[in-house]
Amino acid sequence: MAEATAGSQRTQAASLGRMARVRQWFGRAARDGHERNTLALIAKSTLAATASWAVAHDVMAAQSPAFAPFSAILIMQVTVYQSVTQALRYVGAVVLGVGLQGFLGALVGPRLLTFALVALAALAIGRWRPLGSQGSQVATAALFAFSTYVAATSVSERWTGIGEIIVLVLIGCGIGVLVNLIFPPMRYRSAEHGIHTLADSLYRLIGDIYPALREGKLEEERTRRWWQRASQLKPVAQQAQSSVYTAWESILYNPRRLRHRHRNRSPFQNYQALVDALERVCDQVASMARSLDRWRDAEGSRGHLDFLRAYGDFMASLARMAELLSRIDEDRLQDQAQELSEATAEAQRCYDRLREDAQADSVPLGDPAQPYGILMAEAVRLMEEFQYTSDVLNYGVDEAQSGPGGVHRVR
Repeated sequence: MAEATAGSQRTQAASLGRMARVRQWFGRAARDGHERNTLALIAKSTLAATASWAVAHDVMAAQSPAFAPFSAILIMQVTVYQSVTQALRYVGAVVLGVGLQGFLGALVGPRLLTFALVALAALAIGRWRPLGSQGSQVATAALFAFSTYVAATSVSERWTGIGEIIVLVLIGCGIGVLVNLIFPPMRYRSAEHGIHTLADSLYRLIGDIYPALREGKLEEERTRRWWQRASQLKPVAQQAQSSVYTAWESILYNPRRLRHRHRNRSPFQNYQALVDALERVCDQVASMARSLDRWRDAEGSRGHLDFLRAYGDFMASLARMAELLSRIDEDRLQDQAQELSEATAEAQRCYDRLREDAQADSVPLGDPAQPYGILMAEAVRLMEEFQYTSDVLNYGVDEAQSGPGGVHRVR
């Protein structure tokens, strides 16, 4: 039964109070999921910014010390490799912008015409493809340099101020990269960890939905929160997709790769199909949450509370599958694939009961003014996508057993 499959999952609907929601968020952050990664990135950015400010303000006594912490925060990325590449691009953009201002300032002088020429040239150079997302920093650096240039009272002070900007940017970028080297996110960009994060986010959301469905609690505030959280799954899914393409960045320039346990182990598992399937599940959950959010009057639907309870049982079985996916381990794929197959079979039984009960109770599935038909359509799609996810994992296990070297790959 769905109750049995729920295991340690939630049995009561979550509280709606503001403080309760805050506690729930930090509870999710305590796990290895999206919220925890967010807190880790915030903490590292804060550390890098504080250290940069201390060096620029207290040690150097710079005139514009904010450049250093701003640079540290700007280049702080989720992998060491990305931090290094973004730092190089950012420094290049700043040098181009400041150099452009210095050249035109010396050529034309501190005039309005100089500002217009600097802005025009900097915006054009910022389009240069090798600078990537840091291209806009050419104009930013140039305009800040122009401000420093105009405020200076002598030629030497002007060049000193411009040079100081470059030094501060180098300090901020250097400290930002150093912090990422000291606290490197080895697993964050691995394909396996991307699946953990995405599946855990799904599990937490579905785990909040099904108890409320069983109790018939569809208050507007509750359903709106579900829809908002479901909408936030999209960037998590994109992050998991990125993890498949850029997993190698997690070990490139990363000192933790020198540890013994990482030396002879490839972190690249071809979980592309699995991530694709989970992304489609996210889309279906978001659509289902939207349908529930449009169902404002729970009291007016008392005649079909049995449908809600059965739907809650079905969602509980899906939560169990998401929970299993959130613990995917390349060393235990065969056992986990079997567990997922059993959970998929239970989910199918819950769906069959839901459909049979809806027909027996004459639930108006064909009435476009009621949400029942839409919810049943979403249940069909969710069941199909979770079934496909299970098939993908089992296919990967079969291929690993028959492939050379036993490498786990899902194509």
